[in-house]
Amino acid sequence: MSGLTKIRRSWPAPAPANLLELRAGGKPALARMLSAIESFEGHPNLIALLDEALQNPIGHVIALTGPPGVGKSTLTNAMIAEYRSADKSVGVIAVDPSSQLTGGSLLGDRTRLSTDPEDQKVFVRSMAARDRLGGLSEHAIAAVILMRAVMDRVIVESVGIGQSEADVALVADTCVLCIQPGSGDSLQFMKAGIMELPDIICVTKADMGGVASRARADVEGAMSLSARGEDWKVPVLMLSAAQNTGLADLIEACGKHFAVLTSHDRLQAQRGAQVKAWLVDQLKVQFGAQGVAVLESLSPEWDTAVVQPFAFKQETSEHFARFWQGFEG
Repeated sequence: MSGLTKIRRSWPAPAPANLLELRAGGKPALARMLSAIESFEGHPNLIALLDEALQNPIGHVIALTGPPGVGKSTLTNAMIAEYRSADKSVGVIAVDPSSQLTGGSLLGDRTRLSTDPEDQKVFVRSMAARDRLGGLSEHAIAAVILMRAVMDRVIVESVGIGQSEADVALVADTCVLCIQPGSGDSLQFMKAGIMELPDIICVTKADMGGVASRARADVEGAMSLSARGEDWKVPVLMLSAAQNTGLADLIEACGKHFAVLTSHDRLQAQRGAQVKAWLVDQLKVQFGAQGVAVLESLSPEWDTAVVQPFAFKQETSEHFARFWQGFEG
């Protein structure tokens, strides 16, 4: 029996058959589907549901990234409370690093987030980064797409960005980069080219006074060297969890950025480009650069692929698998 056949016969029941059932099923149904994403990859029911979710988004995806210890979990907590006070449903994907030895993960982000388990409009899921240097596993990206079709706001707290972790760009509508005063982060990010990614920059721990002000000035100088679109100027905000200041400015900036995306018809194009980049990345992981070259030589219909990327990926993977088996034979 093939692995795919085993997966298909092991599909858990009951499971939502479509997006309407998923939305009606609340947190239990969402929890089951997120577990299925990690355990039943390749099942046709799951592929169909993910493609349906991708075509019917309702939420705004906000990614929080920055070096470890910058305060992303504290900020996530505060944003959850702020959005809930406005009666917005909130989904959170909290990504933790995986052990290079065991592949496991402590998943400590979940323990640092304080939410009411009885609140049906808040759902937090911890996920491991697995072997992804970019910070988000394939399963996390699928989970974001699923949550985006159910929740008003989706917050993705990344594993911590450095010189290679940039996967948040594959899922975020609005990318928020958090920088800690006195750490030299702005210089490192300039070297890494990461200043091209954020839509909003937050200097956390702004209560540190002059050190925080200098960090803001450094960041603004770095942003002056970054090429960005003329319709959005990246704001550099000051936040302090200790003094409870700056959060309203961040929430407002996120809303304004999303409004710019929708008013300039950029949102659909941005999400389509993200899906294409994700597809190419997944095929490269499975079959290498040569596999991607073969795919491009076949002139795939990308307009169709980005509408049903999970089905496209599965069909392409099976096609390549048969091709390589025949070649080896």
